[in-house]
Amino acid sequence: MQPDSSSSDGHLVIGLNAVLAAVEGDTPLVLCARSDEGFWGLPYGPFDPQRHRTFELGLRAFVTEQTRMHLGYVEQLYTFGDKGREAPSAVLRGGSEADRIVSVGYLALAPGANPIEMEATAWRNWYDHFPWEDWRNGEPPILAAQIIPALQDWITSIEDTSQQRLRLDRVRLAFGYEATGWEEERTLDRYELLYEAGIVSEAARDGRVTTPTLQVADAAMSSDHRRILATAIGRLRGKLRYRPIIFEMMPASFTLLDLQRSVEAIIGFPLHKQNFRRGIDNAGLVRKTGNVSAETGGRPAALFTLDRNSTSGKTAQDRTIKGLTLPRLRQTPSPDL
Repeated sequence: MQPDSSSSDGHLVIGLNAVLAAVEGDTPLVLCARSDEGFWGLPYGPFDPQRHRTFELGLRAFVTEQTRMHLGYVEQLYTFGDKGREAPSAVLRGGSEADRIVSVGYLALAPGANPIEMEATAWRNWYDHFPWEDWRNGEPPILAAQIIPALQDWITSIEDTSQQRLRLDRVRLAFGYEATGWEEERTLDRYELLYEAGIVSEAARDGRVTTPTLQVADAAMSSDHRRILATAIGRLRGKLRYRPIIFEMMPASFTLLDLQRSVEAIIGFPLHKQNFRRGIDNAGLVRKTGNVSAETGGRPAALFTLDRNSTSGKTAQDRTIKGLTLPRLRQTPSPDL
């Protein structure tokens, strides 16, 4: 049912957001478009019930229009509908600032970052927006230098000791100070905690604080797109363990080192090489092509491909297909809280 166009309260508008992810070398990328206000954001557009039979078809159509790319693997992430979440006021084409925008987020995967010809559109390293999430070279300096001190100030900014304890427990869980250590899937938990504490740029933009604690150039995103991107990163990281979804992001043939680096780029942690390869062998998801790669700079490395026989023609979403074993080289944040 269409809303009354004469209503002074605005309309309920369904927006579609695309997190299109790819890996190039050891860099995880997300396709972004720059808004009129100068913020990077995710490709998005309105759902048109007259043109689009389904949300997904609408998403595919406007992403192709905005980026000239055709989406392959797509899955729905989440529906974002909190009032005020679109600050600063997002206005979809043909709408007004009085409209209430509900966004349906999608995760899409590409086997490579194809060149983008359209202006104000680019592939961006997603760690530019989440620098505290990349542990491949050890603990990110921004944690000890900026984030942990700011969170400690936030914890002690209230006098109620019981509330201080609740805040401390949340920080310890999100940032890996509990027995489980840092959990890469908690990307959204960490971002939302930083937003609530007034530490990230969006908190200042939305009027929660005067000045954000983190001074990371170009990290903020339009509307709540960084929250949507955090949701997508956490989803993708979690799915690697129980779906062979990584092969949606790999070329037709690859070395095992290529595969390991792509996984490490996504989860943000180094992996134990021998144990990772043992897990690949046990899963039976790949087979040798009979060719080798000379691009390793040393001894030619065998090229592999996804073993279609092992999956019996099933898709990466099939519940009978296992994901990857991720023998992560765990590290614990320091100093302790």
